[in-house]
Amino acid sequence: MKVLQITSYPPPRAGWGVRVEFLKVRLEAEGHVCTVLNIGRSRAIPSPEYETVLDGIDYVRKVWRFCREGYLVHMHGNGDSAKGFVLNLLAEGISLLCGRRCVLTFHAGVEQTYFPREKYPLLVPVYWLMFALPQRIICNSEAVKAKIMEFGVPASKIVPIPAFSTQYLDRVPTPMPQAIADFYARLPKVVFTYIRIRHGFYLDTMIEGFASVAAAEPGAGLAICGLSGDIDDELLAEMNARIARHQLADRICLIDDLNHDEFLEVLTRSALYLRTPTTDGVASSVLESLALGVPVVGSENGSRPPGVITYEATDPADMAAKVLEVMASRDEIAAAMPRPPVRDTLADEVLVLTT
Repeated sequence: MKVLQITSYPPPRAGWGVRVEFLKVRLEAEGHVCTVLNIGRSRAIPSPEYETVLDGIDYVRKVWRFCREGYLVHMHGNGDSAKGFVLNLLAEGISLLCGRRCVLTFHAGVEQTYFPREKYPLLVPVYWLMFALPQRIICNSEAVKAKIMEFGVPASKIVPIPAFSTQYLDRVPTPMPQAIADFYARLPKVVFTYIRIRHGFYLDTMIEGFASVAAAEPGAGLAICGLSGDIDDELLAEMNARIARHQLADRICLIDDLNHDEFLEVLTRSALYLRTPTTDGVASSVLESLALGVPVVGSENGSRPPGVITYEATDPADMAAKVLEVMASRDEIAAAMPRPPVRDTLADEVLVLTT
Protein backbone atom coordinates (compact mmCIF):
# COMPACT_ATOMS: atom_id res chain seq x y z
CA MET A 1 0.00 0.00 0.00
CA LYS A 2 1.22 3.50 -0.81
CA VAL A 3 -0.24 6.29 1.32
CA LEU A 4 0.20 10.05 0.86
CA GLN A 5 -0.33 11.95 4.11
CA ILE A 6 -1.26 15.58 3.38
CA THR A 7 -0.78 17.33 6.68
CA SER A 8 1.30 19.60 8.87
CA TYR A 9 4.36 17.78 10.13
CA PRO A 10 7.02 18.46 12.78
CA PRO A 11 8.71 20.75 13.34
CA PRO A 12 7.10 22.25 15.31
CA ARG A 13 5.69 19.30 17.24
CA ALA A 14 2.02 19.90 17.78
CA GLY A 15 -1.44 18.56 17.20
CA TRP A 16 -2.04 16.11 14.43
CA GLY A 17 1.50 16.44 13.10
CA VAL A 18 2.69 14.28 16.00
CA ARG A 19 -0.08 11.77 15.30
CA VAL A 20 0.98 11.52 11.65
CA GLU A 21 4.59 11.03 12.70
CA PHE A 22 3.56 7.98 14.74
CA LEU A 23 1.28 6.79 11.93
CA LYS A 24 4.06 7.06 9.35
CA VAL A 25 6.35 4.90 11.50
CA ARG A 26 3.59 2.32 11.98
CA LEU A 27 2.71 2.08 8.28
CA GLU A 28 6.33 1.69 7.27
CA ALA A 29 6.92 -0.92 9.99
CA GLU A 30 4.09 -2.96 8.45
CA GLY A 31 5.70 -2.78 5.01
CA HIS A 32 3.67 0.03 3.47
CA VAL A 33 5.03 3.13 1.76
CA CYS A 34 4.08 6.36 3.54
CA THR A 35 5.00 9.76 2.12
CA VAL A 36 4.14 13.02 3.85
CA LEU A 37 3.29 16.14 1.88
CA ASN A 38 3.98 18.81 4.48
CA ILE A 39 1.56 21.76 4.40
CA GLY A 40 2.55 23.01 7.86
CA ARG A 41 4.92 25.69 9.10
CA SER A 42 8.04 23.78 8.05
CA ARG A 43 6.71 23.04 4.56
CA ALA A 44 9.49 24.92 2.73
CA ILE A 45 12.35 23.42 4.78
CA PRO A 46 13.88 20.40 2.99
CA SER A 47 13.83 17.17 5.02
CA PRO A 48 14.07 13.44 4.32
CA GLU A 49 10.97 13.04 6.50
CA TYR A 50 8.58 14.75 4.09
CA GLU A 51 8.00 16.38 0.70
CA THR A 52 8.10 20.16 0.73
CA VAL A 53 5.31 22.41 -0.58
CA LEU A 54 6.58 25.70 -1.97
CA ASP A 55 3.33 27.24 -3.22
CA GLY A 56 -0.14 26.44 -4.52
CA ILE A 57 1.06 25.27 -7.93
CA ASP A 58 3.68 23.04 -6.33
CA TYR A 59 0.96 21.56 -4.09
CA VAL A 60 -1.35 20.71 -7.00
CA ARG A 61 1.52 19.31 -9.07
CA LYS A 62 2.74 17.03 -6.28
CA VAL A 63 -0.71 15.78 -5.28
CA TRP A 64 -1.37 14.96 -8.96
CA ARG A 65 1.98 13.16 -9.30
CA PHE A 66 1.49 10.98 -6.25
CA CYS A 67 -2.10 10.16 -7.19
CA ARG A 68 -0.96 9.10 -10.67
CA GLU A 69 1.66 6.88 -9.01
CA GLY A 70 -1.08 4.98 -7.19
CA TYR A 71 -0.96 6.59 -3.75
CA LEU A 72 -4.02 6.69 -1.51
CA VAL A 73 -4.50 10.29 -0.36
CA HIS A 74 -4.99 10.61 3.39
CA MET A 75 -6.04 14.23 3.83
CA HIS A 76 -5.93 15.94 7.23
CA GLY A 77 -7.93 19.03 8.12
CA ASN A 78 -10.29 20.71 10.55
CA GLY A 79 -12.79 23.55 10.75
CA ASP A 80 -10.42 26.34 11.69
CA SER A 81 -8.97 27.48 8.36
CA ALA A 82 -10.55 28.72 5.14
CA LYS A 83 -7.27 27.92 3.38
CA GLY A 84 -7.57 24.38 4.70
CA PHE A 85 -10.92 23.93 2.95
CA VAL A 86 -9.31 24.82 -0.37
CA LEU A 87 -6.40 22.42 0.16
CA ASN A 88 -8.79 19.65 1.19
CA LEU A 89 -11.07 20.05 -1.82
CA LEU A 90 -8.16 20.27 -4.26
CA ALA A 91 -6.62 17.03 -2.97
CA GLU A 92 -9.95 15.22 -2.81
CA GLY A 93 -10.83 16.32 -6.33
CA ILE A 94 -7.45 15.37 -7.80
CA SER A 95 -7.64 11.96 -6.13
CA LEU A 96 -11.10 11.38 -7.60
CA LEU A 97 -9.94 12.44 -11.08
CA CYS A 98 -7.20 9.82 -10.79
CA GLY A 99 -9.79 7.15 -10.07
CA ARG A 100 -9.59 6.81 -6.29
CA ARG A 101 -11.51 8.34 -3.41
CA CYS A 102 -9.35 9.53 -0.52
CA VAL A 103 -9.58 9.16 3.24
CA LEU A 104 -10.15 12.32 5.29
CA THR A 105 -9.24 12.77 8.94
CA PHE A 106 -11.20 15.66 10.43
CA HIS A 107 -9.29 16.70 13.54
CA ALA A 108 -10.17 18.56 16.75
CA GLY A 109 -13.40 18.88 18.70
CA VAL A 110 -17.01 19.93 18.30
CA GLU A 111 -16.34 23.66 18.69
CA GLN A 112 -14.11 25.13 15.98
CA THR A 113 -13.96 28.44 14.14
CA TYR A 114 -16.20 27.33 11.25
CA PHE A 115 -17.66 24.15 12.74
CA PRO A 116 -20.24 22.70 13.51
CA ARG A 117 -22.99 23.32 10.95
CA GLU A 118 -24.95 25.95 12.88
CA LYS A 119 -21.87 28.07 13.49
CA TYR A 120 -21.31 29.10 9.87
CA PRO A 121 -24.29 28.16 7.64
CA LEU A 122 -22.72 29.71 4.53
CA LEU A 123 -20.10 26.95 4.53
CA VAL A 124 -22.61 24.10 4.51
CA PRO A 125 -22.13 23.43 0.74
CA VAL A 126 -18.34 23.39 1.22
CA TYR A 127 -18.56 20.92 4.09
CA TRP A 128 -21.07 18.80 2.22
CA LEU A 129 -18.65 18.42 -0.70
CA MET A 130 -15.61 17.97 1.54
CA PHE A 131 -17.35 15.15 3.41
CA ALA A 132 -18.99 13.62 0.31
CA LEU A 133 -15.82 13.03 -1.75
CA PRO A 134 -13.79 10.78 0.61
CA GLN A 135 -14.48 7.07 0.89
CA ARG A 136 -14.03 7.16 4.69
CA ILE A 137 -13.83 9.90 7.32
CA ILE A 138 -11.88 9.56 10.56
CA CYS A 139 -12.64 11.86 13.50
CA ASN A 140 -11.58 12.04 17.14
CA SER A 141 -14.79 11.16 18.96
CA GLU A 142 -18.43 10.11 18.77
CA ALA A 143 -19.43 13.71 19.53
CA VAL A 144 -17.61 14.98 16.42
CA LYS A 145 -19.07 12.11 14.38
CA ALA A 146 -22.57 13.26 15.33
CA LYS A 147 -21.80 16.80 14.15
CA ILE A 148 -20.39 15.53 10.83
CA MET A 149 -23.56 13.50 10.28
CA GLU A 150 -25.55 16.75 10.39
CA PHE A 151 -24.15 17.46 6.91
CA GLY A 152 -25.92 14.38 5.56
CA VAL A 153 -22.98 12.00 5.93
CA PRO A 154 -24.02 8.39 6.69
CA ALA A 155 -22.84 7.03 10.05
CA SER A 156 -21.26 4.01 8.36
CA LYS A 157 -18.77 6.26 6.57
CA ILE A 158 -17.38 7.90 9.73
CA VAL A 159 -14.91 6.13 12.03
CA PRO A 160 -14.18 7.73 15.42
CA ILE A 161 -10.58 7.01 16.47
CA PRO A 162 -9.16 8.84 19.51
CA ALA A 163 -6.00 10.80 18.71
CA PHE A 164 -4.16 9.02 21.50
CA SER A 165 -2.38 5.68 21.48
CA THR A 166 0.02 3.55 23.48
CA GLN A 167 2.90 4.97 21.43
CA TYR A 168 2.32 8.44 22.93
CA LEU A 169 3.61 7.16 26.27
CA ASP A 170 6.70 5.41 24.89
CA ARG A 171 9.79 7.42 25.66
CA VAL A 172 13.49 7.28 26.21
CA PRO A 173 14.48 8.96 29.50
CA THR A 174 15.81 12.32 28.40
CA PRO A 175 17.23 15.19 30.47
CA MET A 176 15.47 18.49 30.16
CA PRO A 177 17.34 21.26 28.32
CA GLN A 178 19.54 23.05 30.84
CA ALA A 179 17.66 26.35 30.90
CA ILE A 180 14.39 24.54 31.59
CA ALA A 181 16.00 22.32 34.23
CA ASP A 182 17.36 25.42 36.00
CA PHE A 183 13.90 26.99 35.95
CA TYR A 184 12.29 23.89 37.46
CA ALA A 185 15.03 23.68 40.10
CA ARG A 186 14.33 27.26 41.16
CA LEU A 187 10.52 27.05 41.26
CA PRO A 188 8.91 23.95 42.84
CA LYS A 189 5.38 24.42 41.43
CA VAL A 190 5.64 24.90 37.69
CA VAL A 191 2.57 25.03 35.46
CA PHE A 192 3.36 23.62 32.01
CA THR A 193 1.42 24.59 28.89
CA TYR A 194 1.73 24.07 25.14
CA ILE A 195 0.32 26.94 23.09
CA ARG A 196 0.45 28.66 19.74
CA ILE A 197 0.89 32.42 19.40
CA ARG A 198 -2.42 32.91 17.63
CA HIS A 199 -6.05 33.68 18.37
CA GLY A 200 -7.97 30.95 20.14
CA PHE A 201 -5.34 30.17 22.77
CA TYR A 202 -6.52 32.97 25.10
CA LEU A 203 -3.02 34.22 25.86
CA ASP A 204 -4.41 37.23 27.72
CA THR A 205 -6.38 34.99 30.08
CA MET A 206 -3.32 32.80 30.59
CA ILE A 207 -0.98 35.63 31.60
CA GLU A 208 -3.54 37.56 33.66
CA GLY A 209 -4.56 34.38 35.44
CA PHE A 210 -0.99 33.38 36.13
CA ALA A 211 -0.26 36.84 37.54
CA SER A 212 -2.82 36.09 40.25
CA VAL A 213 -1.32 32.64 40.82
CA ALA A 214 2.19 34.11 41.14
CA ALA A 215 0.98 36.71 43.64
CA ALA A 216 -0.61 34.02 45.83
CA GLU A 217 2.04 31.27 45.48
CA PRO A 218 5.74 32.27 45.72
CA GLY A 219 6.89 28.91 44.34
CA ALA A 220 4.74 29.03 41.21
CA GLY A 221 6.22 29.22 37.72
CA LEU A 222 4.83 29.01 34.20
CA ALA A 223 6.62 27.12 31.41
CA ILE A 224 5.19 28.11 28.03
CA CYS A 225 6.13 25.85 25.11
CA GLY A 226 5.29 26.44 21.46
CA LEU A 227 7.01 29.73 20.58
CA SER A 228 8.10 28.58 17.14
CA GLY A 229 6.77 28.38 13.63
CA ASP A 230 3.99 30.67 12.42
CA ILE A 231 3.70 33.38 15.08
CA ASP A 232 1.29 36.30 15.25
CA ASP A 233 3.78 39.07 16.05
CA GLU A 234 1.10 41.37 17.43
CA LEU A 235 -0.14 38.73 19.87
CA LEU A 236 3.42 37.91 20.90
CA ALA A 237 4.16 41.58 21.59
CA GLU A 238 0.95 41.87 23.60
CA MET A 239 1.81 38.76 25.64
CA ASN A 240 5.31 40.04 26.37
CA ALA A 241 3.87 43.42 27.39
CA ARG A 242 1.56 41.69 29.89
CA ILE A 243 4.49 39.71 31.28
CA ALA A 244 6.49 42.93 31.73
CA ARG A 245 3.55 44.83 33.22
CA HIS A 246 3.06 42.17 35.90
CA GLN A 247 6.86 41.78 36.39
CA LEU A 248 6.66 38.06 35.69
CA ALA A 249 9.82 37.58 33.63
CA ASP A 250 11.59 35.60 36.36
CA ARG A 251 8.52 33.41 36.91
CA ILE A 252 7.99 32.45 33.26
CA CYS A 253 10.09 30.15 31.07
CA LEU A 254 9.56 30.59 27.32
CA ILE A 255 10.32 27.46 25.25
CA ASP A 256 10.51 27.34 21.46
CA ASP A 257 9.78 23.64 21.00
CA LEU A 258 10.52 20.21 22.49
CA ASN A 259 10.82 16.78 21.00
CA HIS A 260 8.40 14.17 22.32
CA ASP A 261 10.74 12.65 24.91
CA GLU A 262 11.62 16.11 26.23
CA PHE A 263 7.94 17.08 26.29
CA LEU A 264 7.04 14.06 28.43
CA GLU A 265 10.00 14.69 30.75
CA VAL A 266 8.95 18.31 31.34
CA LEU A 267 5.32 17.24 31.73
CA THR A 268 6.08 14.67 34.43
CA ARG A 269 8.16 17.22 36.35
CA SER A 270 5.33 19.78 36.37
CA ALA A 271 2.81 20.54 39.10
CA LEU A 272 0.07 20.48 36.49
CA TYR A 273 -0.66 20.83 32.79
CA LEU A 274 -2.63 23.86 31.59
CA ARG A 275 -4.67 23.63 28.38
CA THR A 276 -6.04 26.99 27.19
CA PRO A 277 -7.74 26.57 23.75
CA THR A 278 -11.38 25.53 23.33
CA THR A 279 -11.24 24.21 19.75
CA ASP A 280 -8.95 21.27 20.51
CA GLY A 281 -11.57 18.74 21.57
CA VAL A 282 -10.13 16.11 23.90
CA ALA A 283 -6.45 16.86 23.01
CA SER A 284 -3.79 14.15 23.04
CA SER A 285 -1.58 16.17 25.40
CA VAL A 286 -4.41 16.20 27.95
CA LEU A 287 -4.70 12.40 27.72
CA GLU A 288 -0.92 12.06 28.00
CA SER A 289 -1.01 14.12 31.19
CA LEU A 290 -3.83 12.13 32.76
CA ALA A 291 -2.23 8.81 31.82
CA LEU A 292 1.04 9.91 33.45
CA GLY A 293 -0.72 11.07 36.61
CA VAL A 294 -0.25 14.80 36.01
CA PRO A 295 -3.31 16.92 36.95
CA VAL A 296 -4.86 18.96 34.14
CA VAL A 297 -6.55 22.35 34.32
CA GLY A 298 -8.26 23.05 31.00
CA SER A 299 -10.63 25.53 29.44
CA GLU A 300 -14.17 24.19 29.30
CA ASN A 301 -15.00 23.10 25.74
CA GLY A 302 -17.56 20.38 26.30
CA SER A 303 -15.09 17.61 25.41
CA ARG A 304 -12.67 17.42 28.33
CA PRO A 305 -12.21 13.85 29.60
CA PRO A 306 -13.00 12.83 33.19
CA GLY A 307 -10.41 14.09 35.64
CA VAL A 308 -9.78 17.47 33.98
CA ILE A 309 -10.52 20.46 36.20
CA THR A 310 -12.14 23.04 33.93
CA TYR A 311 -12.42 26.82 33.95
CA GLU A 312 -14.12 29.46 31.82
CA ALA A 313 -11.71 30.13 28.92
CA THR A 314 -11.98 33.93 29.13
CA ASP A 315 -11.98 34.26 32.93
CA PRO A 316 -8.48 34.79 34.42
CA ALA A 317 -9.82 34.67 37.98
CA ASP A 318 -11.46 31.30 37.37
CA MET A 319 -8.27 29.95 35.81
CA ALA A 320 -6.17 31.18 38.74
CA ALA A 321 -8.57 29.70 41.30
CA LYS A 322 -8.45 26.26 39.64
CA VAL A 323 -4.66 26.30 39.32
CA LEU A 324 -4.23 27.26 42.97
CA GLU A 325 -6.74 24.57 43.96
CA VAL A 326 -4.61 21.93 42.24
CA MET A 327 -1.37 23.29 43.68
CA ALA A 328 -2.82 23.11 47.20
CA SER A 329 -3.89 19.46 46.88
CA ARG A 330 -1.78 18.20 44.01
CA ASP A 331 -0.97 14.74 45.36
CA GLU A 332 -4.55 13.99 46.44
CA ILE A 333 -5.97 15.16 43.09
CA ALA A 334 -3.42 13.15 41.12
CA ALA A 335 -4.16 10.01 43.13
CA ALA A 336 -7.94 10.33 42.74
CA MET A 337 -8.23 11.34 39.09
CA PRO A 338 -9.27 8.61 36.61
CA ARG A 339 -6.73 7.45 34.05
CA PRO A 340 -7.88 7.35 30.41
CA PRO A 341 -7.93 4.03 28.56
CA VAL A 342 -4.70 3.54 26.61
CA ARG A 343 -4.88 1.27 23.57
CA ASP A 344 -3.25 0.95 20.17
CA THR A 345 -5.47 3.28 18.12
CA LEU A 346 -2.83 3.48 15.39
CA ALA A 347 -3.78 -0.10 14.50
CA ASP A 348 -7.37 1.06 13.96
CA GLU A 349 -6.22 3.88 11.70
CA VAL A 350 -3.92 1.65 9.67
CA LEU A 351 -6.85 -0.74 9.18
CA VAL A 352 -9.03 2.05 7.76
CA LEU A 353 -6.27 3.10 5.35
CA THR A 354 -5.31 -0.34 4.11
CA THR A 355 -8.66 -2.13 3.70
